Amino acid sequence: MNGTKKDNYYAILMAGGVGSRFWPASKRSTPKQFLDILAVGETLFQTTFKRLSRLIPQENIYVLTNEDYVETIKAQISSIQDEQIVAEPVMRNTAPSILLGSMKIYQRDPKASIVVAPSDHWIKEEEDFIKALEIAFTEVEDSDKLITLGIKPNSPNTGYGYIEYDKDEVAEVKPVIKFTEKPNEKKAQEFLDAGNYAWNAGIFIWRAEMIIENFKIHLHEMYELFAKANKLLNTAEERQFIKNNYHLAANISIDYGIMEKSENVYMIPARFDWNDLGTWSSVQAELPADQDGNTLMKARVLSKDSKNNIISTSGNKLVVVQGLEDYIIVEDKDVLMIVPKANEQDIKEWRKSVMDKFGEELG
Repeated sequence: MNGTKKDNYYAILMAGGVGSRFWPASKRSTPKQFLDILAVGETLFQTTFKRLSRLIPQENIYVLTNEDYVETIKAQISSIQDEQIVAEPVMRNTAPSILLGSMKIYQRDPKASIVVAPSDHWIKEEEDFIKALEIAFTEVEDSDKLITLGIKPNSPNTGYGYIEYDKDEVAEVKPVIKFTEKPNEKKAQEFLDAGNYAWNAGIFIWRAEMIIENFKIHLHEMYELFAKANKLLNTAEERQFIKNNYHLAANISIDYGIMEKSENVYMIPARFDWNDLGTWSSVQAELPADQDGNTLMKARVLSKDSKNNIISTSGNKLVVVQGLEDYIIVEDKDVLMIVPKANEQDIKEWRKSVMDKFGEELG
């Protein structure tokens, strides 16, 4: 395995989320996947597209997104073609967009194998990521397997779903026993102690034909809805069909709708460091800190008796802080937020409250 691209390798890049736990830097108008959060010189979306294009021909990478972000995507990836962007007229969960993308790809290439990946995750060891994809693509080539990449947990994190896999399986590709949605801390610690649980990273690999067959079985109504467009997909009439019908699809995730129901699910334990950058604290883990443990993002800070804070501004502003420890301080052109790290999970609700009281444009 040497990272060789194949014409029947495809990708579905999920780029429609809002990143509400990363508010107020991430808003509906500028969600986190289109931001250079880690100050590496490119956005998370650009980094993910480039990573996938190491193995997938660029013209085989389809982007599933909200119609509000189509122009942003074109600006960030100048080589992308209109037919590679599938724009959702309304927000739905992951199952409808994955089915639609898979049907488009299958119509173009019935022998296609697909990787589905979020566009806002951070992966350091790209070589190990590519190797895992190659193993998965080889495994699904002549089988009915649905494969996911599992992340070895390093803490009883309650923000992720967990995958229980067969601990007696010695092969690299392991049968999945069950999925568990975000557990409480006690249960998460039990999973950690058991040793055969992984975090669900939302990265999936399968043949286009097989995932469509699973939709026929497990989400038949959704399949029937989109099957009406079989002759319209990849034509000029596709967009109008989506506008007229997409809102009729059930709002359900691929995990609930397919992965938890299918009997042919397998997992490859990842050997790379992974971060979903879903919260301010998860971003802090990827960035350096000053001598007091404060992490600065586009900010200059003068501090006294202040430790382990996350401080972010929209334009390298000077922030003076005294007597604060373990706080998140974020400023953009419209919002200043100061929240204890211990209450980080409340940020999503604060965003909703701000939108309800002061206007949708602030969320």
